[in-house]
Amino acid sequence: MKRRTFLKGAAGLAAAGVMTGLYTWQIEPFWPEFVNVDMAIKNLPSELIGKTAIHISDMHIGERFNYQYIIDTLKKAQKLNPDFVFYTGDFVTYENEHQIKQLKEVMKHAVLGSLGTFGVLGNHDYGENYCEEKVAKGIIQVLENSGVSILRNKKVEAAGLQIYGIDDLWAINFHPEKVMNQIQENEAAICLVHNPDVADLPIWNQYKGWILCGHTHGGQCKPPFLKPPMLPVRNKRYSAGTFDLRDGRIMYINRAIGNLWQLRFNVRPEVTIFKLLSK
Repeated sequence: MKRRTFLKGAAGLAAAGVMTGLYTWQIEPFWPEFVNVDMAIKNLPSELIGKTAIHISDMHIGERFNYQYIIDTLKKAQKLNPDFVFYTGDFVTYENEHQIKQLKEVMKHAVLGSLGTFGVLGNHDYGENYCEEKVAKGIIQVLENSGVSILRNKKVEAAGLQIYGIDDLWAINFHPEKVMNQIQENEAAICLVHNPDVADLPIWNQYKGWILCGHTHGGQCKPPFLKPPMLPVRNKRYSAGTFDLRDGRIMYINRAIGNLWQLRFNVRPEVTIFKLLSK
């Protein structure tokens, strides 16, 4: 190979590397995808057929990226006029009390459902080592004041839909037995959790509905046609999207609207829009 040809090739590779790095840092972390998914629910009341539910997860409000992008995305989601909205945790990347103020600013633009808005906490919503109840309560106060009902191992009914909420697996208030013993036959149900590993635990008591979660961010960076190299779950099958758990449960893992770190490649941020259907 001639020296000139080699240098041209090396320069091209270097330029491609720089462009990929800029895309991964400055473009994809702020390029949300609105994903449409049919949600067929057993025993769904006829009046809920065709209703919509928006799923938002892992906003990670804090100092690690410009969260004005989150506000802009929430404004877009508001225009969809959803019937239900579900938030599945990690509202902040907590470092200090300032994140409570930042969350309050963002939640002025919260997406709310006409029939109900519910959420659960994630591990980062519990502060240092995921064990600060005071931090969790501060976040809950902001969310509740913004119209989001936070379910801490609790079940509620909304327009004929049963909503279960399980607190975070890694934090200090994981007590699924408090809510999963309330399962009834012939109910239309959705369960909110943060960490998809909860799906593999022996806690479900014949639950047959949908499970909505986040936590993984889809890995945030994923080589084309390959699995994400890093996922914060024990079950590495749980990356993003829909999973049929083969026992009557369907799990959906949202890729996250926010970023733990401002890097994404081939895993765009996500807002999920479910259309409720009868199963």
